[in-house]
Amino acid sequence: MAPIPKGGTVAVTGAAGFIGGWVVNTLLERGYRVKACVRDSNNDAKVGFLKSFGGYASGRLTLHSADLDNDGCFDEIFKGCHGLAHVSHISDYSDIEYVRRVCDHIIQSVNASETINRVIVTSSVAAVISEMDLEELVRRPVLYEDRYPDDTNPRRTPASQGYSLGKILAETAFSEAAAVNGRWDAITCCPADNVGPILSKHQKDSGPWQHHVEEMLGGKYEQNWVYRPWFPVDVRDNAAAHVGLLESSQVKNGERYIAWSTEAWDVEDVCAGIAAVLPELQFDVTEAFDQHPEKLQARQMKYRAIWAGCDLRNERIQMVTDVSFRTFDESLRDCVESLMAVAGVTPVSRG
Repeated sequence: MAPIPKGGTVAVTGAAGFIGGWVVNTLLERGYRVKACVRDSNNDAKVGFLKSFGGYASGRLTLHSADLDNDGCFDEIFKGCHGLAHVSHISDYSDIEYVRRVCDHIIQSVNASETINRVIVTSSVAAVISEMDLEELVRRPVLYEDRYPDDTNPRRTPASQGYSLGKILAETAFSEAAAVNGRWDAITCCPADNVGPILSKHQKDSGPWQHHVEEMLGGKYEQNWVYRPWFPVDVRDNAAAHVGLLESSQVKNGERYIAWSTEAWDVEDVCAGIAAVLPELQFDVTEAFDQHPEKLQARQMKYRAIWAGCDLRNERIQMVTDVSFRTFDESLRDCVESLMAVAGVTPVSRG
């Protein structure tokens, strides 16, 4: 299918969120008209930052209340749109039938619009590397778009891996529906660990990574998920990737693209990095709290070595879009400063 027209209209689900807000901002900066879909357009605590955009003042940005748990909520909103950035999270990833129902009714709204010709589905690197057996990373260490988690593992169930399974279900549902319809295509973006500046106070709690940085600033943070390193992507670069995929004439239905910088950071180095990028804070670097069972703590060096042996790739998305990826130092600095300026977070200081 064709890319969206320059200056066209794009609907964004989850527009009040950390990623969605930056997708809206990037679309406006590139001259598009945006229909921002939020749960409650009157909740200024969450959507007030959208109303502060110049595009809202001019009418190029409009806000629309839509609860994706309600079938048909996007029917009227999608009419006249050329593209859709489906960024929004659902309520429960462990309920696969619920995930399928939400996908189906959004797809029905896309079909009914008769104008949308491209959908970007926000997935996750969890749909690429979510493993219950880390030895699988030894067998398949190249982390790129054609890699999927090992579904033959009996421990890979909706209860334990619902997020990963739900994301893959959505990828498949949209691409298969697009193929049947023949008028629009569905492209998947798999972002990694989003870090960067928040646009609204509530966003410090609406994603794990900026919240982890907030905890570090407060002097307490935890080792994460079997010692997986942080695989960062600046949220602004992730947004640029979404918009670039809407614009690209080089992508095809069913393709997916990973958005990450290919850097890897251990959690304690992230905390130390705050002091390094902002020495003016005189930040008091503290030790990570290890919440893992002792049997996992004993295997820590092994797990870290496995992750260190992985080969992260991002050349595909750079081939089909104009996106480039910031260094994590820049993302971390801007995240910290926005947490302080926008959310009023006060770092622990040596002073």
